[in-house]
Amino acid sequence: MSERVPVTVVTETEETTIEVERGANLRNVLLDRGFSVYGTLSKHANCGGRGLCATCTVAVDPAPEPTHWHDAAAVRFGYPRLSCCLTVEEPLRVELLDKYVWGQVLPRRLGRES
Repeated sequence: MSERVPVTVVTETEETTIEVERGANLRNVLLDRGFSVYGTLSKHANCGGRGLCATCTVAVDPAPEPTHWHDAAAVRFGYPRLSCCLTVEEPLRVELLDKYVWGQVLPRRLGRES
C-alpha cells in the first residue's frame, strides 16, 4: 500500500485538505481533484505540465528544493513555483493564485499579506 500525505489547498474562498500519494506530481493531483492552477486563457493553451509555459504557478509552504531550471530561478528571485515541477513528498500548504492575462500573477498575491 502506498503512503499518502496531506496537502492543504488554499483558494480565495476556502481551505481544503486532500490526501495525496507520496511522489505524485502536484499539478496533476490538483487538476484531478478539480483545482485549477491556470488562468482563463492558459487553462486552454498550456504546455501540458512540461515546465515550459510557466502558467501553473502556485505558492507552496514549505517550499521543496527545486529540480527544474525554471523552478530554481523562481526560488532565487522569489516567484511562485511551477506546480508541474513539484513532487509531493511531505505535507504541503498550496495557495492557488489569481492569474491574469497568461500566467501572470499580480504583485502581492504570492504568500501572505504583509
